[in-house]
Amino acid sequence: MNEGGKKTIKMLSLAVLGMFFFSFALVPLYDVFCEVTGLNGKIDLSPTRIAESDISEGRDITVQFVSHNNEQMPWDFGPSDEVINITTGKYYTATYYVKNTTSKAMVAQAIPSVAPSNAAAHLKKLECFCFEQQILKPGEEALLPVRLIFDNELPDNINNIVLSYTIFDVTEDNLDELASYMHEHGEGHHSMGS
Repeated sequence: MNEGGKKTIKMLSLAVLGMFFFSFALVPLYDVFCEVTGLNGKIDLSPTRIAESDISEGRDITVQFVSHNNEQMPWDFGPSDEVINITTGKYYTATYYVKNTTSKAMVAQAIPSVAPSNAAAHLKKLECFCFEQQILKPGEEALLPVRLIFDNELPDNINNIVLSYTIFDVTEDNLDELASYMHEHGEGHHSMGS
């Protein structure tokens, strides 16, 4: 093989190796990018603690609730109210209806997103069904609450916000937990928000 061919193979090998290591850096880089720019509507999945004394007068905004089922998720899933008018700085509780339409017990996880994405930093959740996985027996249904507040620092140019949840089937990843739940709860009913 000539000297030029060896140099080309060496350069291509280094490029492939570089791409391999860069692929591992993409997720942390993406998270940093989203945090710095506020893009993608990523929101914190942990409960927020805000004292009632921290709540002050705000302005009126509209929140639209949207639901999506992952393509493998056969449950009925949707908001009880598609649109609500709220005031920033005040707590509101919304609910999502869910029903296991299958003949087997299943575990689900909801993942939220917010649009516009820069509104996500101003959304605080005291309670949300997205904080934990939902287990439903065949035919079981429930109302799942989300208690939220948009702080008064929400930019003035944001008057309409879309809060979207996508529900995923995570049964295969939680078979032991599902078996334990079914053993403990037998034919009991699903409690609100658990």
